[in-house]
Amino acid sequence: QVQLVGSGGGSVQSGGSLRLSCTVSGDTYSRYCMGWFRQAPGKEREGVAAICDDGGSVYADSVKGRFTISQDNAKNTLYLQMSSLKPEDTAMYYCAAKPGVAVTLRADSYMYWGQGTQVTVSS
Repeated sequence: QVQLVGSGGGSVQSGGSLRLSCTVSGDTYSRYCMGWFRQAPGKEREGVAAICDDGGSVYADSVKGRFTISQDNAKNTLYLQMSSLKPEDTAMYYCAAKPGVAVTLRADSYMYWGQGTQVTVSS
């Protein structure tokens, strides 16, 4: 069992930056992939970025070059550094975890989910 608590959302202007955090507790000994997902009103949840314990990572095309996913294993914390934010990045952001090392942005592959943290980008 893994528990995830996301934080760091807020309101910023277009072009600004935010860093999301996700604290992991519970089974921190097994190998997991961690991901960030987002869901805007009226839209389906989409994968933003994911990273696995073997270092593999993947990004959605819409955020490549602007977002960076990282993890601090000593602190059991996952991060998403978001830069050059756009109004279309506005959404509820969720962190998630899945066992194994097969990196993916498929939401249905993830077993554990944190509560969302809202990101709002104004133009």
